[in-house]
Amino acid sequence: MEPIDIGIIVSGGLLLFVILGMRVAFAAALAGFIGLTWIFWAKFGYNPDKFMKALTISVKTAGQVPHAKVSSQALSLIPTFILIGYLAYYAGLTKALFEAAKRWAGWLPGGMAVATVFATAGFSAVSGASVATSAVFARIAIPEMQAMGYNKRFAAGVVAAAGTLASLIPPSAILVIYAIIVEQDVGKLLLAGFIPGAFSAIVYVSLIVGMAMIWPSYGPKITGYTWREKFASLPPAFPIFFVVGIIIFFIYNPFGGDPWGTPTEGGALGAFVVFLMAVFQGMRWSQLKDALLETAKLSAMIFTIIWGVLIYVRFLGFAELPSAFADWISGLEQSPMLTLIFILLAYAVLGMFMDAIGMLLLTLPVVYPAVMALNGGEMVSAADSAFGMSGPMCAIWFGILVVKMAEFCLITPPIGLNCFVVAGVRDDLTVQDVFRGVMPFFFADAATIGLLIAFPQIVLYLPSLV
Repeated sequence: MEPIDIGIIVSGGLLLFVILGMRVAFAAALAGFIGLTWIFWAKFGYNPDKFMKALTISVKTAGQVPHAKVSSQALSLIPTFILIGYLAYYAGLTKALFEAAKRWAGWLPGGMAVATVFATAGFSAVSGASVATSAVFARIAIPEMQAMGYNKRFAAGVVAAAGTLASLIPPSAILVIYAIIVEQDVGKLLLAGFIPGAFSAIVYVSLIVGMAMIWPSYGPKITGYTWREKFASLPPAFPIFFVVGIIIFFIYNPFGGDPWGTPTEGGALGAFVVFLMAVFQGMRWSQLKDALLETAKLSAMIFTIIWGVLIYVRFLGFAELPSAFADWISGLEQSPMLTLIFILLAYAVLGMFMDAIGMLLLTLPVVYPAVMALNGGEMVSAADSAFGMSGPMCAIWFGILVVKMAEFCLITPPIGLNCFVVAGVRDDLTVQDVFRGVMPFFFADAATIGLLIAFPQIVLYLPSLV
């Protein structure tokens, strides 16, 4: 049996493990280990006497891969980004941001929901995890929306959908993971997420305003704030933008010349600044302990998924499946853009059964080379490419599209993680309530993805300036 045949069979087994309910990290590690053993034993001609040797090689390979990859300096970004978000919450920056957004955007139809989206987008700029963002605003925004008479399902849907913005708006853990998998510049990818993230927030706001204008009961306006009260709400919210500014200036040095530091150092500096703010605001030891524990739990979950999936990815390399898939995709007799759309639609379906990080880790080693081949290769120029952009720019554009699809999967049943988090935080909500509340936002995400495909400059403008 050829290695590629083994790759297809084992990949099918992996999907079966996931469908049966096994965690992605363990399913990927098990499938990868079985595949490696199978591949090495096949090279020994399935000699029974050589099985233990094949097993030994597999154990060594599977043991070396996680350490070799996870010891990468770029991955240390993830815990610092997550810690920034939790410290910002305990520093009271979240409530201040929400209050400012409420006073300035509340006059719009659906004002409280609009304020939630804007506040979530602002908080996403200091939080690297969608799950953490959804949990924070489920505690803050939903009670206020319900107090104003908002439908509880709609309020929960707003928070779950707006929480996905943390996947795009830097600092983003998923963008870091994408950059590491495809070996692209982390700084440029983080920079590329700003405009699409803000654009997604504007699309969400447009949807909410439109719904509130058609059905006023969905979201009454907030009135009564004077200009004095509006301006008074800004200073407490400024620290969030100060932290964002520190990270951006440190990583990109807008004055020209070399960057002042790496993204990892920028994340660490941002976490330290937020820590000082939290201490100044009176954060207690118990709150600091909670922030550190929550950061450790979420980081451990992400790193466990990475460890397991990397074993499977190494097996894919031995099975030669990525190159075979790329050759097949590039040889299709249809428009490259149509093929790309089908790939994104496949992500939408796959995301119904897998979490976002696991989905990207499992698929990108196969899908990314295929998309690069569709465009003309890693080093193709914009003039000779299929999508009208160079190889490096295509890698960034596709990364934002894939991460936006991962956002979409965070709210799709039955595995939409953000929906489970919101329901878990609120005792008065069921998961079914949250899934019903996010349904209108499926159309908003579909429109956003379509516009990012049609107008790539939304994604590529900032990276092109670096």
